[in-house]
Amino acid sequence: MSNDVPPQSRKTLWLVAAVCIAPFVASFAAYYFYQPDGRVNYGELMADRQLPDAALKLTDGKAFALSQLRGKWLFVTVDDAACDAYCEKKLWQMRQVRKTQGKYPERIERVWLITGGGQPSPRLRAEFEGTWLVDAAGSAVLEALPYAGARSDHVYLVDPLGNLVLRYPREADPSRMRKDLERLLKVSRIG
Repeated sequence: MSNDVPPQSRKTLWLVAAVCIAPFVASFAAYYFYQPDGRVNYGELMADRQLPDAALKLTDGKAFALSQLRGKWLFVTVDDAACDAYCEKKLWQMRQVRKTQGKYPERIERVWLITGGGQPSPRLRAEFEGTWLVDAAGSAVLEALPYAGARSDHVYLVDPLGNLVLRYPREADPSRMRKDLERLLKVSRIG
């Protein structure tokens, strides 16, 4: 009897070995040589930063603190009470993105940090009912919000623990904001 393995058996052995080793080689190559440039989130991810729980007032004079809304996701925008067309667009986007969350809209609150004092018009109050209208002129909360350009350019997303999570750019795409929020609500066990 000969110890030689027939050529057909050798071929099969090499094929089985290649099939077993291929996933390891492919995973090694993917890990070290292919690193995707893309990211899943649309909003700019903010460095770990908790918003201060400063004493604020609502525009109707009642005391308010962001901690009252702990346990909820917050869309936060900053603008003057006069509210130009871009301000109205941001308020509309926050309202619409919240409405599109199906069974989750109660997990989301909207906060308008009003700078410079004053009162929003009755039309704006009625149109964006449910938005927390906060007189934030000179507050530590405003100082904690990072911005590029002007602070009023952005919409911010704050998690249920009070941490600033995402910052959306000027003229943000509401459908992409909605996708970010859907992902977060799906995986979040709090809020």
